[in-house]
Amino acid sequence: MIFKNNEFTPKLLTVLREGISREQLIKDIISGVIVGIVALPLAIAFAIASGVSPSQGIITAVVAGFIISAFGGSRVQIGGPTGAFVIIVYGIISEYGHDGLIAATFIAGFVMIIMGLLRFGSFLKYISYPLVVGFTNGIAVIIFTTQIKDFFGFTGIDVPAEFISKWYVYFTNLDRINIYAALIAAGSVIITLRFHKINKKIPGSLVAIILGTIVVKYFNLPVETIESRFGAIPSGLGLPSMPHFTLDMIISLMKPAIAIAMLGSIESLLSAVVADGMTGGRHRSNMELVAQGAANIASALFGGIPATGAIARTATNVKNGGRTPVSGIVHALTLLLIMILFSGFARLIPLSVLAGILVVVAFRMGEWDEFFLMMKSHYLEVLVLLLTFFLTVFFDLVLAIEVGFVLSSFASMKRFSDVARVKSSDELIREKAEQWETLFEEELPKIPEGVLLYEIYGPLFFGAAKEFQERLEEIDELPKVLILRMRHVSFIDATGVYRLKETIKRFTDRKVTVILSGVSFSVKQELIKGSLLSVISEENIISSISRALHRAKLLTGIKSA
Repeated sequence: MIFKNNEFTPKLLTVLREGISREQLIKDIISGVIVGIVALPLAIAFAIASGVSPSQGIITAVVAGFIISAFGGSRVQIGGPTGAFVIIVYGIISEYGHDGLIAATFIAGFVMIIMGLLRFGSFLKYISYPLVVGFTNGIAVIIFTTQIKDFFGFTGIDVPAEFISKWYVYFTNLDRINIYAALIAAGSVIITLRFHKINKKIPGSLVAIILGTIVVKYFNLPVETIESRFGAIPSGLGLPSMPHFTLDMIISLMKPAIAIAMLGSIESLLSAVVADGMTGGRHRSNMELVAQGAANIASALFGGIPATGAIARTATNVKNGGRTPVSGIVHALTLLLIMILFSGFARLIPLSVLAGILVVVAFRMGEWDEFFLMMKSHYLEVLVLLLTFFLTVFFDLVLAIEVGFVLSSFASMKRFSDVARVKSSDELIREKAEQWETLFEEELPKIPEGVLLYEIYGPLFFGAAKEFQERLEEIDELPKVLILRMRHVSFIDATGVYRLKETIKRFTDRKVTVILSGVSFSVKQELIKGSLLSVISEENIISSISRALHRAKLLTGIKSA
């Protein structure tokens, strides 16, 4: 049963069964309120950067944030809109419109649920780190670039979608800079970055919003605000409604929906892993994916945008004492309360303040120390890093992830293939002699005449299997018995089994008996599943080299001492 080990049990249910102390409950409530306040400017800013209304960002943080905490597989995960989705959401709206975005988010939710039920959460943890750093830093650069228009208050210009074209327009319209907007944005950057020196509890981004809004309103500065561009912010969620679908629409939206699902899954599980490191806990990855999927479905029903686990907000939750899903639920309710009570104030927020906050987000989002450190890694990992980064910046995030996945897979296969080796006993003797070591255990007798031994190193998978087969085909003088020592073969795939069968059959046809030595239990099971016993007797699949040599002596007619 899938529920036997609590794999699909929400952490909230586990926590409630265990009980929450009064002291911890108070800490969770306080942390939830703080994180809710921190999330407000980010929810608004990410929405605007994505090309949707500020209210959609808040709705997403409320609805998706509540569901992710209530049904997720992490005790401290905080969900909502994040910077990672800015590029995807902006691109979907440009191509499919607002209805297309809602539909894609809805479909992506079901994709994530299916991924969770199929236990894909257990595999997503193995995604190449250079790929993650590449597209994360690429997203940071894109977010920074998209905020330049509002940061400097450019008016009367049409900013294209392409990265280089954007910067060309910026540099050719420097005379259109709004100095008031630029000063307000610069001030919000300084406050967001440095206010923690004054007070660690109150987020600098919130202080920047309050001060920036007061200054613009009091002095009546000519700076664009949320209201001047988007109108008023609703003071409630409204009623859910089913997205409009047609079959053609579903087919056309599958690619962006899968992109949302993959990116949301990766980021949420990365966030959960970071949270585990901070708390010493252990999240349930597949339950987390199911909850993330449900959250995106609900977000779409209320007119929101894609949501995922937010690393920065999750870390803020942990640092402020949050240790149960209660803090995440309180965070969502805090945002809802702010939306109901203070929507009138929120409409006055200057867009340049939000641009300044997002510039800081982009700066913190980019893992530049890791980026340049990885430049010293293996050339294939550097290639994955740079290609993913530049494809994200100059072309398309979806393309970057697709190419990055394929390239990192090939890089891993190449590295595994480089490790895999097949060496003869003569080669091993020379190597061991140079190192003043014996070939095998000292008590083993010498390899008898008429017996040839080859040792296989590393995984015998499709990337290395052909090299293994070609190496053995180089044998000129055929022995009576060929021993293939496989103690260093950690795993074997279907291609490896096929190549091994071909090799054994080739030698058997030429009257050479093949013995497999040191085969582990898991490898032997794969060999049996691949019908290797059709070309070799099971008594010639032996667990130790001493028994293999004894068997070889019997086959060659040499009596043991």
